[in-house]
Amino acid sequence: MALAEQVYNFYIPAITKMGIGAVKELGPCAQFLKGTKALLVTDKGMADLGVADRMKQLLEVDGVQCVIFSGAEPNPTDLNVRAGIKVYRENNCDMLVSLGGGSSHDCAKGIGIVATNDGDIRDFAGVDTFKNALPPFIAINTTAGTASEMTSFAVITNSDIHVKMIFASPRITATIAINDPALMVGLPAPLTASTGMDALTHAVEAYVAALANPVTDACAIAAIKLIAEYLPQAVANGSNLEARDKMAYAEYLAGMAFSNAGIGIVHAMAHQPGALLNKPHGVCNAILLPHGCSFNLIACPQRYADIAQAMGVDTTGLMPMEAAERGVEAIRKLSAAVGIPAGLSEIGVKTSDIPTLAENAIKDICCLFNPRTIKLDDLTRLYTEAM
Repeated sequence: MALAEQVYNFYIPAITKMGIGAVKELGPCAQFLKGTKALLVTDKGMADLGVADRMKQLLEVDGVQCVIFSGAEPNPTDLNVRAGIKVYRENNCDMLVSLGGGSSHDCAKGIGIVATNDGDIRDFAGVDTFKNALPPFIAINTTAGTASEMTSFAVITNSDIHVKMIFASPRITATIAINDPALMVGLPAPLTASTGMDALTHAVEAYVAALANPVTDACAIAAIKLIAEYLPQAVANGSNLEARDKMAYAEYLAGMAFSNAGIGIVHAMAHQPGALLNKPHGVCNAILLPHGCSFNLIACPQRYADIAQAMGVDTTGLMPMEAAERGVEAIRKLSAAVGIPAGLSEIGVKTSDIPTLAENAIKDICCLFNPRTIKLDDLTRLYTEAM
């Protein structure tokens, strides 16, 4: 059978440093990129813990000046980006370093877009909406979840209408990503759980997404296997460096998968409580993941049967749909085991929020990559079931 023309893209950072001690190469990496003054974008927690100051020291030892901007909030907003670009310009910075999880990385990406392209961050929402590359950009990851340190996406909330704007372009991929599991040791168990389930959501949605291909498939399945085995260990004992290391690889693999294959209904739904109600993205994904999977099963049961196998389910002798359903149950059990709330109501979402959430979700770009066509009524029903 003849195949229709289809070009698949694959975007990752030019250089990635992985493993215990990788962060010690920050200074040489900045020198390699010929940076002279970095804006270090992080959150208040990283600043208060002294981690940001440690990164500043690593840069300055190698002759790169550094200014710290600790204004990246959870679910970063256009206001955070505007504050950050002001600091960047006032200090004549010529490179970016982000430190933290997805919020810090996405905020840095937003600052980078505005730094080299005229306009406000809101002007650039969408796919390939700007022409100029970002300044040299190093992303230091401290959570095993979002993979924003290596993806070609950013998500920033419009503070007026409380909707998440999605930015997609190979130009916002970090030049260098650093994943040092030693930086993840202090992550509390609930955050370890939610970020880990975020990574699982990336891998699962990428495996069934419209742009999935053999390269992204391999990354997604490898990520699912690692998460199923090592996330409970990382939650149980945050000082388990092997579990932290394996989760660092898992979230990176999941990022390689979804950044290039796309994501679907779960993310389209999870973005909305995050933007409208400022609920944590990883927790929203984790709660909604089994519901989105159940909705999609009829579109690609064999794909979900593969996911079940990767989750450790014995699928011997099972028909694809039965195996797929057991995979969804395995996801539910893992989520419960690591302490994820059972429903959206437990994190403060109200039934009265559902119409707005559904109306915003149907407009989310992630719906385009979902394997099953989505209607507004589907979203309303799924939100209701997830309460």
